[in-house]
Amino acid sequence: MNELKLLLAKAKKFEQEAHAILARHESSSSSRVIVLENSYKRLTALSLKQDELFRQALRCIEHELYRAAHVLAWAGFMDLLEEKLGSDGLAKLKAARPAWKNTSSMEEIREYHAEFQLIEVAHIVGLCTKNQTNALQGLLNKRNECAHPSYFFPDLNDTLGYISELLTRIDTLRTKTL
Repeated sequence: MNELKLLLAKAKKFEQEAHAILARHESSSSSRVIVLENSYKRLTALSLKQDELFRQALRCIEHELYRAAHVLAWAGFMDLLEEKLGSDGLAKLKAARPAWKNTSSMEEIREYHAEFQLIEVAHIVGLCTKNQTNALQGLLNKRNECAHPSYFFPDLNDTLGYISELLTRIDTLRTKTL
């Protein structure tokens, strides 16, 4: 019986290592599932809304809906950024943008101000460095190409990279406070 358990454990280890190697090749779609499983594991510290948005993005990847995956993942990221910007009752945000004082909630700010502006404010209030701000604006531009008619058609690798970068940026942003 112990020999059987040992053999099964070795077979499982071999399968995991094979998937890790094969996942690097586009034609090996079954091994790409392992990459997605790793992405699913990274969602544990998100809010329920953010988790669901990223899960929907990953499900879009599974169905080869790459543009939709970009849009949903970006929505999950923006939810976290807006949560951070509003974490002090909007005090620093309103101090950074006095013209926005008439807004009383993050929902109102989201309604009347572009995401590009929210990223700029995140830099002003200290949630992002200048380089991080530039990178986030680039990610927003990529999301816009996916959300609006364009000739940009991301593939599996583009989409996995985009979501991975957003999750990495979330890890950094979660450590920041206002």
